Amino acid sequence: MEEQAAKIRIEQLREILRENSRRYYVDNAPTMSDYEFDQLMHELERLEAEFPQFDSPDSPTRRVGSDLEAPVGANAESQARQGFVQRPHRYPMLSLGNTYSISEIEEFVARAEKTLENVRFSYSCELKFDGTAICLTYRNGKLVQALTRGDGIQGDDVTENVRRIASIPQQLHGDFPEEFEIRGEILMPYEAFDALNREREAQEEAPFANPRNAASGSLKLIDPEEVAHRGLICTLYHVPAESVSFASHAEALDAAARWGLPVSAERRLCHDIAEIKDYIDHWDSARKFLPYATDGIVIKINELACQRALGYTAKSPRWAVAYKFKAEQALTELLSINYQVGRTGAVTPVANLSPVQLSGTLVKRATLNNADQMALLDIRVGDWVYVEKGGEIIPKITGIDPAHRAKDAQPPVFPSVCPDCGTPLVKAEAEAKWFCPNQDGCPMQIKGRLLHFVSRKAMDILAGDMTVDQFYTAGLARTPADLYDISKYQLLSLEGWQDKSADRFLTSLEASKQVPFERVLFALGIRYVGETTAKGIARHFGDIDTLATATQEQLLEIDDVGEVIARSVCDYFAKPEHREQIARLRAHGLRFDGAGQDVAVSEALAGKTIVISGNFSISRERMKDLIVAHGGKAGSSVSGATAFLLAGTKPGPEKLKKCEKLGIPVVSEEEFRAMLPETDPASAGLPLSGEDNPRFAETPSRGNPLPAGESDSKETIEELTLF
Repeated sequence: MEEQAAKIRIEQLREILRENSRRYYVDNAPTMSDYEFDQLMHELERLEAEFPQFDSPDSPTRRVGSDLEAPVGANAESQARQGFVQRPHRYPMLSLGNTYSISEIEEFVARAEKTLENVRFSYSCELKFDGTAICLTYRNGKLVQALTRGDGIQGDDVTENVRRIASIPQQLHGDFPEEFEIRGEILMPYEAFDALNREREAQEEAPFANPRNAASGSLKLIDPEEVAHRGLICTLYHVPAESVSFASHAEALDAAARWGLPVSAERRLCHDIAEIKDYIDHWDSARKFLPYATDGIVIKINELACQRALGYTAKSPRWAVAYKFKAEQALTELLSINYQVGRTGAVTPVANLSPVQLSGTLVKRATLNNADQMALLDIRVGDWVYVEKGGEIIPKITGIDPAHRAKDAQPPVFPSVCPDCGTPLVKAEAEAKWFCPNQDGCPMQIKGRLLHFVSRKAMDILAGDMTVDQFYTAGLARTPADLYDISKYQLLSLEGWQDKSADRFLTSLEASKQVPFERVLFALGIRYVGETTAKGIARHFGDIDTLATATQEQLLEIDDVGEVIARSVCDYFAKPEHREQIARLRAHGLRFDGAGQDVAVSEALAGKTIVISGNFSISRERMKDLIVAHGGKAGSSVSGATAFLLAGTKPGPEKLKKCEKLGIPVVSEEEFRAMLPETDPASAGLPLSGEDNPRFAETPSRGNPLPAGESDSKETIEELTLF
């Protein structure tokens, strides 16, 4: 390759790798498989070695992937992470070099044996867990800090969230050191992952692509109590040699297990390349039956003295390497294509497959996303299709096998009318999906909105899809307001209902009247208004009456509200039937203002609208709660009505400029806390939670009001889509 062509290709590769690294680590929404990413990284490494004149210290080949950058337009869950305080790692938290080639593992072993000539050493072979890296610090046996990898030099402090992960002990036992670090991976098991995605799909939220992204997104949630619901687990695999005094890596992990820490039992000491290959071959098959995602094997020099002798590169240790499994692929028959209608009217084609085992799950269905995706695949019913889970990404159809196609196979015809109610479908010019516009007459949309309304993150009413279907069929519920008109007599007249199940449902219905306004707003199911957006809108306007009369321009003043959302909200309140439903719900006692949402601790900030920017000692959401608890209002943008800007570390430069232009004071966190009553525990830096603030109190446990033996669960589609 000529020098100029090499320079252009190097810059292209760096741009592609930086963008996809951001999508992987920050957005938790990768668009490239691990294999594709690694192949591009290896190409860049080869070109930089061949053309050293183009070397750069900020090249992706010399930097650890970082989860600290705040992306533009990231999803709500990744945006939640911006409230975490960043703290330095005591020891750099590096990534591993990796390969898909056994020959490169042979080269790694040969180099180690040559460098450590005449020294007896062994290899610790371990599973490479596909989660999100964590670094725990214990002092006097107590967990005192948990940091994400971040950029390898500093990470986000997620201690409060990690305390909610059941497998991580708060107190150790035995002969532990006075203080030490241990590192590992936060994982989301397949079972918890499937349950989370079923919940998200029921609410028509985008499902997580894979368990790794789900674990990372969950770890960065603002509310620790929600983290506790996500079913996360932890496996620890590395104690920095500087942190303890052991002769070997295996001894350190054995000791950690005795102290009560969750250390993997699947590791094995190997003494040569033959034993390493046996270990790799075993887990290449056996991993498919594990309850969590793995994507390779890590091989480490076991003896710590040998690790120190081999040292590090700028990005990774020379004493360890990861062998990554190739993407698992299967060929199976496409039996049929169904078209499902969601609560917003979106029509999604679903491929029904002959069941096939992939990475621990039995795949029977796959979304085909939309008509454009079907055309791109050139797919036919009866085709044999390739299904893949690259790097444990949610299964997706990656292609077809033309050899199996019948000569008379015809392309599927996307319906022109709603498959549920027969209404002609419509499609906006800028959208890929077709929609049924019959919002108030389409049965699937009606039932979908009812399911959304009763869901745990909305009104938390004890009813699932079977119950909703039963109510709809019996004519008891067409709108959320109808649910509150159902009597015990009517429930007992339905098949399978008894006193106990009826009482449980009615009790949960009554309890839902205490749900705060922001969740009621989310429960209404306004198109494009998700959980986070509903919270921002509710806090900005304060009550439903003010919101109902808001203009698009006023809605656009809120962070994360764009023209599409603003237009959707205005369109919703413009319909008389929606205003009528709100009036009925209000009459039943639901909360449509901020009353009862926060505990009034004091009036120290009464009448003040305060805008916050930057990072604080507590999360941004908790800081907003603190403002409200002392009588203030948490504003979203700087205006003439802003009393002051509360600025933490790294405040937004645009907000600072606007404050300077308008003459609005900028107050530090320390100055802000001095304004609050000294006797208030919240003013000392404690977040409002649990009994201090009912908004964070544990919600009632969900159950099934139906008789034993009946299920309220919904069979939903199985989406094909570092150490």
